[in-house]
Amino acid sequence: MSTAVTQEQIEQVVIESLQTFGADPEEIRPDVTFEALDIDSLDLAELSQIVHEQFGVELKGSDVAEIKTVDDAVRLIASRA
Repeated sequence: MSTAVTQEQIEQVVIESLQTFGADPEEIRPDVTFEALDIDSLDLAELSQIVHEQFGVELKGSDVAEIKTVDDAVRLIASRA
């Protein structure tokens, strides 16, 4: 993996992960909340694991509590990648 991770790459991983958790691909947009997608804290814990494996970014419980939308997650991960 190259050291430069793009926001698009992060967004792609987040979107693919949300789809595997059962979110409707038609409803996944940057401004949609995880709650609206029916994504729960267990899904977000799994997402943080995927993000760690893919990008080496560690999301703590407090970080996960702060992110409410797809865009929030992408921006937080990008800021640390």
